[in-house]
Amino acid sequence: MSEIAIVGGGPSGSMCGEQLARAGHSVTIFDEHLAWEKPCGGGLTHKAIECFPFLLDNRHPKKLVHSIELISSNEQKATMEMSHPIVIYSRTVLNGLLLERAKEAGCKVACSHVIKVDTESEKPRYCVDGEWYGADFLVLAAGARNHLVPETRPLERDELEITQGYFVPETADAITIKFLPHFEGYIWSFPRWDHLSVGICGSMAAHTSTELRGHLQTFVDKHQICTDGAKFYSHILPSPQERTLSERTIVGKNWALIGDAAAWVDPLTGEGLFYAMKSGDLLGKALAEGCPEKYPAWVKASFSAELEFAARIVRRFYRGSFLGTAVTTRMVQLMRKSPVFRQLMGDIFSGTQDYTSLKRRIWDHLGVNVSEFIASVLKLDGPTPARVRRSSAAGD
Repeated sequence: MSEIAIVGGGPSGSMCGEQLARAGHSVTIFDEHLAWEKPCGGGLTHKAIECFPFLLDNRHPKKLVHSIELISSNEQKATMEMSHPIVIYSRTVLNGLLLERAKEAGCKVACSHVIKVDTESEKPRYCVDGEWYGADFLVLAAGARNHLVPETRPLERDELEITQGYFVPETADAITIKFLPHFEGYIWSFPRWDHLSVGICGSMAAHTSTELRGHLQTFVDKHQICTDGAKFYSHILPSPQERTLSERTIVGKNWALIGDAAAWVDPLTGEGLFYAMKSGDLLGKALAEGCPEKYPAWVKASFSAELEFAARIVRRFYRGSFLGTAVTTRMVQLMRKSPVFRQLMGDIFSGTQDYTSLKRRIWDHLGVNVSEFIASVLKLDGPTPARVRRSSAAGD
């Protein structure tokens, strides 16, 4: 049995450990926090539930949300209903659920902090509390800012985003997303089972922590969300650029990166939980087959093309304009006027509509004005003649 050490017990590390333990490997997961909270929505889209049905079929407390209210920077509002709900967990609950599954599969879980790794030898080593230990393979899942990235580079400021938030003892039935003028990010309010996760995310290169906190305070004041006694959180998450996804090494001869450490996050929506779990699952399967070199190709086939597309358009989405008005404001206006466009946006948010098949749906099913708007944002060409499109359907 191979000895595999996983540094990080979040969703990606837990999923990877479960796969490997079920395949008969000896797996130890190291995490100094184990199940813990951090400022994020905690939402799982339909693609995550479809891929991992146990995330819905369990007794752990969760909230199923069917509607999202979008608020533009000039306070215009639109509400979209989703045919498939977003399932929202507290991160403490979700991480605990995934760690328990890893333990049940046979993983050892250690509440310890790995401070160094060495991958220069034939077998990798890792240092815990000043003592060095060996393994056959190291899985690095310790987050976006961890320094344990052998043979590759850490993420730079423009590849990271700041998140800040409160957990407020109130309840709600809908998700709220608020856009801000000239701001690369958004404010959110996600209803969890027994509280609200209210927070903000923004590019680390474009915005400061003080700026984010000011915007968040304005939002909670305007919406009369009481944060008295609520604990304030801050965290750093990846927000990959195109170069991040094409240049960084994610696997070596005896190590690999998964989850936030690999920057597997949608830079447009900030969704990371699905990509964390899926990357851990894929690496686990590749290692179980004894072929870690398959991992990058499997990731590319599964989801990295989606993230590359989002990275190409994210700045235009948040900073761009269409007919003299911010893209995000035009989006809200079109949602108010067009039921078809509103349904499209609901499918994107719920995870039933991917980016790569968006082009055909836009030109085939939306009106000319809406199609021109989306094409401008996404930098798409006009509709291809039907004869050509049939012969190249796989590339649309």
